[in-house]
Amino acid sequence: MDDKIKTTAEAHEDAVLPRVHEVHCDPKAKPRMEGLRAGGSKPVSDKSPARWAYERIILYIRNFEEQLDNAHEVAMGFTGGDAGVLRIEGIGYYDPDIITFYGGDGTGGRTQLIQHVSQLNVMLRAMPKPQPDRPPTRIGFRLAADLDEELAAEPGADSGAEPGED
Repeated sequence: MDDKIKTTAEAHEDAVLPRVHEVHCDPKAKPRMEGLRAGGSKPVSDKSPARWAYERIILYIRNFEEQLDNAHEVAMGFTGGDAGVLRIEGIGYYDPDIITFYGGDGTGGRTQLIQHVSQLNVMLRAMPKPQPDRPPTRIGFRLAADLDEELAAEPGADSGAEPGED
């Protein structure tokens, strides 16, 4: 138990900050998602369910890709039915509640999944690269960079200035 006395601001901040917790069967495994940041300056309560899901999926994809070797790329397996696998080439959201995944299937056919956030289940999979002689395509870092740019451009983004300073 933490006996530290918190200010009102700290207590309010703790109530809205997202938390992540992981446990792995390998005692040497380090929790991968702890310390990763999503969200920017906007409180979770001010985001649509689609935006919040989008931000966290980006973190999971980036983390998953960091664990892949150069022979594999990230793909998404579908739960339920016989829809197969989608090699992730893009992700988007449509406020307030739609997430969209763009990519291709195992045969190279164009694929797009449009998913309501209440039905969202994502299984990330490692797929062999379609062209073994080329470097793997990594989308996680592109998604994270785009998200960082978008968050920095948000009104109220932390500029380092004190409130009231311009």
